[in-house]
Amino acid sequence: MNTFNGRFYSIFIISYYTGYVVLGIALLMVLPILTAVGLQEWNPFWDFIITMAISIILGLLLIIIGKQTRHNKSFVQWKHGFVVASLSWIILMFLCAIPYLLSGHVNSILDACFDVMSGFTTTGMVLTQDLDHISLSLNLWRHMLTFIGGQGMIVLALTFLLKETGGAYIFYVGEAKDIDLVPNVKGTARIIWKISMVYLVIGTVALWIDGLAIGLTPLSAFFNGLFIFASSWSTGGFAPYTQNMMYYHSFSYENLTIIFFILGSLNFGLHYAILSGNKKELLKNIETQSFFISSFLASILAVMWLARTGVYHDAIAMFRRVVYNVLSAHTTTGFGSVYARQFALEWGDFGILILVIVMLIGGSACSTAGGFKGLRVGIIGNSILADVKRLLASERNVKVFRFHHIKDQILSDGLVKAAALIIICYLITFAIGTLIGTYYGYPLASAAFEAASITGNVGLSIGITAPGMPAVMKVYYIIAMYLGRLEFLSVFALIGFIIGGIKKCWTK
Repeated sequence: MNTFNGRFYSIFIISYYTGYVVLGIALLMVLPILTAVGLQEWNPFWDFIITMAISIILGLLLIIIGKQTRHNKSFVQWKHGFVVASLSWIILMFLCAIPYLLSGHVNSILDACFDVMSGFTTTGMVLTQDLDHISLSLNLWRHMLTFIGGQGMIVLALTFLLKETGGAYIFYVGEAKDIDLVPNVKGTARIIWKISMVYLVIGTVALWIDGLAIGLTPLSAFFNGLFIFASSWSTGGFAPYTQNMMYYHSFSYENLTIIFFILGSLNFGLHYAILSGNKKELLKNIETQSFFISSFLASILAVMWLARTGVYHDAIAMFRRVVYNVLSAHTTTGFGSVYARQFALEWGDFGILILVIVMLIGGSACSTAGGFKGLRVGIIGNSILADVKRLLASERNVKVFRFHHIKDQILSDGLVKAAALIIICYLITFAIGTLIGTYYGYPLASAAFEAASITGNVGLSIGITAPGMPAVMKVYYIIAMYLGRLEFLSVFALIGFIIGGIKKCWTK
């Protein structure tokens, strides 16, 4: 029997494509290596050389194991795409954690893996210690991970490293991205990266100029602009300093980040439509309608609540300390303009509840944002309205209900059920995280806040996430970030694949 057609063919396919993903990330380590050389950061230089060597060896080994699949792309199935996506993230978490561990700025491999998963999932929670004094090359690596994770690292690797990507769409969906800007995935992926790189140049220059205006040196202004834009656009929330956005003490800097992280939270299809001349799509799209309505309501409620409690006394303070954090939470960016404990001490339960809700909703589907997405909220909302209209209408009047998302789409029962299923999975993950937090003695409101931030890939913290928190919480938070980013299905496919393999071995 041909080995490829035998019982191991799935393993060969998964090994082959996973190897290319690992190899792709390994090649990207050239950038922090060159930065380390340019700035004479020799310890980080060797950290990345070691990591790159290990990653290249592993990547090539996986490709060699599955090399016979390159002529059998018709065998690539949906399960392979989902498993490659979910398995690659786990392998890369360990590989990309090596520079963190070698730097001495984390206490353990668990803390290093936590920060890498936080970066890849664009969550932005941090366990790295003495953040203000880590090397620029490691800081570059941190922000590269969140930028790459936001755009989709699986498709990046497979699209630009493989000549033929006939099954690429399968891997694309496996990474929770399902959009076709042009007929083929290779073209779609390249358009997404072109859009991102254009914004990267514009955003970095804008923040560099603003950085010069607030007193940063030219080199510092450049790197800060690059890092902050990468985190804004990817809705990642990483910052080069412990104080996050408060380090800059700049209203203009904060306003620029608002523009960039709102843009980053919008669907790539929407960006493409607008850049192609279809400006009306911004107002017609169900996701933008959902986002603008929920953002407005959440901001108004938060401002009214905190004005009532007398925490902030003027409009500028309200905007910088309240509206900014609401928008940062809703877009799942996680930039903070107040200290973590201020949420617990000043915002009260009502303010925390508002942030929990918007963190769980998140941004747009097929964007860099997390959460269960405004699209699904819009679908469920429209479904409820449709059911009400059906009840009020004549039984003979059968009407097909539609919604607009890039194009007019039918509001089918299958679509509604799929949206509801993902939302339920998010809520269950959030609930378990809240229970674990309260089990370890944290107040209910604080545990819920942190669980929502982790599950929605947000990154705002109320003070729970720290190097000293229980290891069980660190492990669960890693799992929750992972599940939330891949939107569950890929991870379920990996678990099913492993269980299926065990059953086959057991029966034989």
